[in-house]
Amino acid sequence: MGMSILITGGARSGKSRLAEGWATRGGAAIYIATCRAKDVEMEARIAEHRARRGPEWKTLEEPVDLVGVLDSTDGEGTRLVDSLTLWLANLMEDGHDWQVSVEDLVRTLHRQASPVILVSDEVGSGIVPESPLARDFRDALGLVNQAIAVASDEVYLAVAGHPLKVKPNATG
Repeated sequence: MGMSILITGGARSGKSRLAEGWATRGGAAIYIATCRAKDVEMEARIAEHRARRGPEWKTLEEPVDLVGVLDSTDGEGTRLVDSLTLWLANLMEDGHDWQVSVEDLVRTLHRQASPVILVSDEVGSGIVPESPLARDFRDALGLVNQAIAVASDEVYLAVAGHPLKVKPNATG
């Protein structure tokens, strides 16, 4: 079974850079992008990420079907999913049952032969969102992070570009 690692952290905490560095340690890596470019600012962020990664990365854009893309790329190298936050937003926006999708993702992680690194935003350290929709999203993402953390072999919190190990692997 391949190892699963969850890296969480606040905005601009360095979680994506850490994940990218770890993903390429073993050679070939696949970047699974969950972002939808809906505006000019998001297009610029996507371009920044692509330029930072360079041409050696294979990039797959999949905003919703993580299970399908993980299964279809298993055996091709380490996969980096960036990010669960945007994946959840896409699921909710499209009217999917996000809880069922998370359960499917957990089952999928357990059967992967190649490593998977997942990036997600940490929630709960900030202020309580003002709107009910924002509170629902914050609560849902907290539950997603908890479920994926349980399913992952290791969990890290990114703080100012440095990883803090929250959950060690089974061997230590």
